[in-house]
Amino acid sequence: MLSRVKQDILKQIKSMDGQTAICYKNLITGETFGYREEESFLPASIVKLPLMAAILLMEQDGSTAPDDLITVYDREKVPGCGAVQHMTGDVTLDIRTLSKLMITISDTTATNALFRHYGSEQIGQAFNRLGLSGTVFRRAYWDEAAEKKGIQNYFVPKEMCMLLEQMFFRKLISPKASAQLEALLLQQQINHKLGGFLPADFPIAHKTGEEEDKTHDVGIVYTKEPFVICFASCGADIPAFENFIRQSTLNLALEIDPDLQPGHRFTDEVVSASFVCSG
Repeated sequence: MLSRVKQDILKQIKSMDGQTAICYKNLITGETFGYREEESFLPASIVKLPLMAAILLMEQDGSTAPDDLITVYDREKVPGCGAVQHMTGDVTLDIRTLSKLMITISDTTATNALFRHYGSEQIGQAFNRLGLSGTVFRRAYWDEAAEKKGIQNYFVPKEMCMLLEQMFFRKLISPKASAQLEALLLQQQINHKLGGFLPADFPIAHKTGEEEDKTHDVGIVYTKEPFVICFASCGADIPAFENFIRQSTLNLALEIDPDLQPGHRFTDEVVSASFVCSG
């Protein structure tokens, strides 16, 4: 039997316009609830999360390395989030740096550079190995020609939660890769959704996505009983849905711990120092 808090969240999301979903799991008790969490959604920037997992998988295989260099030509820079578009001229960066930018500030030009470097086929193979059957990354951002042909990217909320649950238990690829991904997600700089009503700097390892009529957020909220949660919406009232994300996350956290004391280890000794933010 779901608590009143969870029942109220389900009631609210079912009444909203557009395509909406929620996927929740308490990582200590195993309690779950959800709504349309197995549907495919247009991802905005959420698909950058499984791309990062795919890169870590390829690093473990030895088919790529974090020090490998990629040149981003001036003509390849695109609008949207990020810093690379504002760098002068052609820019050569290593995969580690591009990955950091892709996750922590959702850099779209950095993401496109990584997508082109690996290609949709290699990324798709990695996604399959990660157990992602409905989540796909088939085209770069701002590729209007591909979009006109009907080539789209998609994500499945339940699959994103699965990735993060495996990461939490250090079973995503390897303990080291899991810790590296967690460290990156904890450095996320776009925190107005899941973290919007939580205390400042409350630890959340997450990735957001927003674009036109889409807004999503998926992450682990590190209360004393950490929980993984994904909110997804396409065609909903964005301000209303983002407020719903903020309030629902706060209510779920308070239900676990009314004092909101952070729990769990957020990183551990196997995290490479190069992935840890010092500022």
